[in-house]
Amino acid sequence: MTLNPWMRAARGALLALSMACGAMSFAQAANPSMLNDFNFDKPIFIHSVPFAQEKLVLQMSSGNPARWHFVLNNAQNVLEHFGQDKVQIVVVAFGPGLKMLLKNSPVGKLIEAQDAEGIEFDACHNTMKAMAKELGHMPELVPQAVIVPAGVVRIMQLEKAGFAYIRP
Repeated sequence: MTLNPWMRAARGALLALSMACGAMSFAQAANPSMLNDFNFDKPIFIHSVPFAQEKLVLQMSSGNPARWHFVLNNAQNVLEHFGQDKVQIVVVAFGPGLKMLLKNSPVGKLIEAQDAEGIEFDACHNTMKAMAKELGHMPELVPQAVIVPAGVVRIMQLEKAGFAYIRP
């Protein structure tokens, strides 16, 4: 169906209005969110690791599935090296890397398994909003993804909190 300019404008206005009013939050409802509780000086986590002696944040900004496997392998190696109770790991996905956390991701089972071991997977809300403009709806994420306001800001927050930052 080809939309005339008026219909395209109306569709864009409705999308913007629905996003502003929160009507697009359906996809967000299934995922934990830090959108309302984000405090730059006090990071919160979906998994509590109170005895963690080491802290790691891994950046995922690539849309390449081979890179996703590489990052997930790095996370698993670090987890196995230090032990589940001794390290806190957060993978932050934004830009093209957010595709790793989409509902039908080819690494979805790995994410599920690593989440069960205590690795957190953060999804950039800014990227989600940009994707929604193209899709006409918010993207659906794997259930383990935690929505954060901005991926880069989350990385900055975690670095400030003492996390080692790695961009494989």
